[in-house]
Amino acid sequence: MLSRPAALPLLPARRERRLLPVRSQGAARASLRLRSPRARGQRGGLPVTATTIQPDGTLRVEPPPGVPLVDLRGVSKRFVKHVDLAGKIANAFGAGVREEVVHAVDRVSLAIAPGEVVGLVGESGCGKSTLGRVAVGLLEPSAGERRWRGTRVDALPAAERREAQLAMQMIFQDPYASLNPRMRVVDIVGEAPVVHGMIGARQQIEYVGLQLNRVGLDPTLMRRFPHQFSGGQRARIGIARALAVKPEFLVCDESVAALDVSIQAQVLNLFMDLRTALNLTYLFISHDLGVVRHISDRVVIMYLGRVVESGASEALFRAPAHPYTQALLAGVGSVEPVKRTFVPVQGEIPSPLDPPTGCHFHPRCPHAMPRCREAAPSLVAVEPGREVACWLTEGR
Repeated sequence: MLSRPAALPLLPARRERRLLPVRSQGAARASLRLRSPRARGQRGGLPVTATTIQPDGTLRVEPPPGVPLVDLRGVSKRFVKHVDLAGKIANAFGAGVREEVVHAVDRVSLAIAPGEVVGLVGESGCGKSTLGRVAVGLLEPSAGERRWRGTRVDALPAAERREAQLAMQMIFQDPYASLNPRMRVVDIVGEAPVVHGMIGARQQIEYVGLQLNRVGLDPTLMRRFPHQFSGGQRARIGIARALAVKPEFLVCDESVAALDVSIQAQVLNLFMDLRTALNLTYLFISHDLGVVRHISDRVVIMYLGRVVESGASEALFRAPAHPYTQALLAGVGSVEPVKRTFVPVQGEIPSPLDPPTGCHFHPRCPHAMPRCREAAPSLVAVEPGREVACWLTEGR
């Protein structure tokens, strides 16, 4: 005789998870952050003074007036190659192999205000890209500190530090090398927002379509791979990937250097439109002085890991003060029908493995004095909004 099977235990009803639309979910997350006790009175240890509503419906907390969005204080970055086993064996026989230290960035201080576009200019190998990577958090500084909204990033709680890192993104120099060739555009652009909980997995396609449309790409191309796009289109994909996590600060590392002139103009106009629409702050790294003058509010000149001059764009281009800045601007082409004599900067840039003593530019400077070889000049203000590191401007 068959026995009656035992009754199965009743399982609790499964609670259906409801996904919010992209706009409402972002606004809800922002409002939840604002309801916390810390967000109501302080953010990052600073009093909150204002909030702005972004086009996507999210709320952005603005820092108090006069507080930089990004502040680098005395930042240095050194890359050390230690003596390996073979070198140690060679040293046992008196070879004298020593560790090598590359001084990529040397005691740089840079403050960037909200909504400002700062152009970073210098020769290849002067440390521009390294400083940009330190500013965005891809590289940890060997010395100095990095501040976000007036608070040290390494002193922030884990959750706030994660939010700060998401708010700082980088657009790399080579768009093809920075895009995964085995991933489709829909995953390249949409992976980070899904991983960080900004959108749900079901919303990825719609969200990526909005980002591609924002940078001027056809959303129907999101299933393609990077090699199926042109150079200008790949640059726009890199921009869309950076914008997908709703950043406030973008580091553009030679982002138009590999493009044709006509495509450069399109991408630069896109940067300016995005700045207006999303209230973005840029650190624009380039060696093209014409591009920097067109897009930047303030220009910072670097030479061999140090800042030698900074100031408002028009004032610096009109009357450069440092001999290196004068040499750079003297090499810029002009359409004026005036005969000019081009005098290049003498010599080659020294190696960061063994930088010169004193002022790093003194081996190539036509105005070098004995004092320039003995001590490095500090960056001092010669007029409001203008700083120069040169002994020639002392007491000016």
